[in-house]
This record gives sequence, structure tokens and C-alpha cells, in this order.
Amino acid sequence: MAQIRVLRRMASLLTTPLAPEDFLGLVNPLASKRQLRGVVTRVVPETADSATISFHPGRAWNAHEAGQWARIGVEIDGVRHWRSYSLSAPAGHDPAITVTAIGAVSTALVRETKVGDVLFLAPPQGDFVLPEHPRPLLMLTAGSGLTPVMSMIRTLVPRRPDADVVLVHSARSREEALFHDELLELSDQFPGLRVVHWFTRVEGGRRLDLTDPTDLDAICPDWGERAAYACGPSDFLDAASALWDSTDSEAAASGHLTIERFAPVLLPGTGGQGGLVTFEKSDKEVEVDGDVPLLDAGEECGVVMPSGCRMGICRSCLTPLIAGKVRDLRTGEVHGDEGELIQTCVNAAAGPVHLDI
Repeated sequence: MAQIRVLRRMASLLTTPLAPEDFLGLVNPLASKRQLRGVVTRVVPETADSATISFHPGRAWNAHEAGQWARIGVEIDGVRHWRSYSLSAPAGHDPAITVTAIGAVSTALVRETKVGDVLFLAPPQGDFVLPEHPRPLLMLTAGSGLTPVMSMIRTLVPRRPDADVVLVHSARSREEALFHDELLELSDQFPGLRVVHWFTRVEGGRRLDLTDPTDLDAICPDWGERAAYACGPSDFLDAASALWDSTDSEAAASGHLTIERFAPVLLPGTGGQGGLVTFEKSDKEVEVDGDVPLLDAGEECGVVMPSGCRMGICRSCLTPLIAGKVRDLRTGEVHGDEGELIQTCVNAAAGPVHLDI
């Protein structure tokens, strides 16, 4: 051990001001102790606008649970951008994300990622996970909301002969449905999985209606007795939540619904007067309405803003407030003291605002 410490000190003298691991990172990107990274091992197109990106993470990666998400960093034009993506690989396997080309970062990942690329990582998070004890499950998903549920299905169904899962997935068409063929193969192979695809362009243009129990009664008569999971667009989740909370539905009252949202729940009418937002260090300013998140305002005028989940969970976007007041778009609360750390993804200007960025 003493010899190892001496060698490390000698190496540090030779590499100052950098650390020896900085040079090791040039040979092996996963060796970095300063930033968790992953090397892309596979890129599989899922639809015309989506792809699954598998990667091998560094040793500091915490094995994910089925249904969790992680922040992924990608460099575009020399600038590192962070976004949060659900992990679609089964638990116990190297992670993977399934990305749809919406927005600059997701589009870059889908269109440009290749094997051998390096992704920057943060540990997996989230409590949208399988129940602790076995029980019948109902999965309600729409669009890319299938991604975390796919991790659950890939984890649970092949390993549990007693699995009882009904998946109802809504998509515009078969061509736009993620994992379509794999899900049909799994349902053929494992009797504990039943898959119902609801194509809105085939079903007479009608969406899966969750405003009342009619559609669910027809698809899965015992839906209220199952542990239910839902993930998808906000209006889809709002309808599901309202149905389960409805006092008119005795079945829903006996069940339990777990929801995963890809966007924050904003309070209607929380937009206020807005104002001039000044980004002091970047020497930029922009006039915004009272319902525009400060994160969006900064990115719109070219400020490199820290961000992560973009929905008020991970707190990666915290930015010091120099002056002014902001409004929390989730609650409507107006707040702000000099030096206060503001979550820019869920706060908007309530008058003139100065941010230390």
C-alpha cells in the first residue's frame, strides 16, 4: 500500500495541474472519477423517429430498478446538455434509453449517436417501480410513456411464471408504436402478459377514453382490482387520475394508481405579469410572459442554462436569484429573496428578475 501511495504521488507530480485519472480517461472514458460516463454499445431504431441507445456505464453506476429514469448528458457543438430519460432495459442489465426525436437534444441522440460514443451520466432515480409484492397489474401507456413500463415488463414477465399483467398502449399507428413486435412476441411466449394496442388512427380516430370506465370495462373488466401504472401525455394522465379518484367508481376506489409524468403538473392560471429577465453573467435579457419557465426564457435567448429533469424533481437547474420575484408554476406562490436558489424549470418571472448566470 505504501508503494502504491508513493507511485500515486509521483504520478501527480508529473501530471500537475491535472490528475493522473484525467490522462487515464483519454484511454478509458469510464475510468473518470470526476464524472460518471457510459460508452454506447448499441443503437437500435425503434420507429422512424425513435431509437434505443444501450450503453455500458462506469463502475460508479448504481444498478437501476425497472421503471426508473436517469439524467443523460450529451455534448452538442461543444456544449453539454442534460436531459432526463426513462431506462427501458430490464433491471440487472446494462442500461438503455429509448428516445424520440422531439427537441434538439433528443433529436441529436436519435439521429447522431453511434457505437463508441460517450454519454455523461447521473445515477438512476425515481419511484415509478414495480410493487414489492406480486399482484395483478394494469399498465396504461401512451406514446413514449411506454418506455419505463417496458423496463418493468422485460424484468417481470420472463422471470415470474405467476405474473399477471395487462398492458394497454395507445399510439397513432402500428408504425409509430414503440416495441410493437417485441410486445406481441412476449405475449405469445408468456401467458401472464396480455397486450392491447389502441391505434387512434385505426379506431376511427378516437382516443382511449379514460373520462369514464366504459373503455376499461371492455378491455379489462377487473381493472379496478389491479395495481395500475400510467405513463404518457399530461391529458392522458389527468384523465386516468380523475377516474381513479372518482367517487362514482367503486372499482377505482379499491385499486391503486401510480403515475409517472414527463412534465411538471402546473396549476391552471398561474401565469402572471411576467417581466424582463436579465441573465447577468451572460449579459443577456429577454421580456417574457408570466407562464414561461425561466429555463425556457434563458435557452430562448442563447444562455447555457443548467438543467436536468425539467419538471422540478432533480433540482439540477438551481440558479441564484439576484433580484426580483418569481412565481412557482406548480403552486402559484410568488417568492424570491436575494441569493435564493431558484428552480428555473418550474418558476416564471413575476416582474423584473435578475439571475446570476
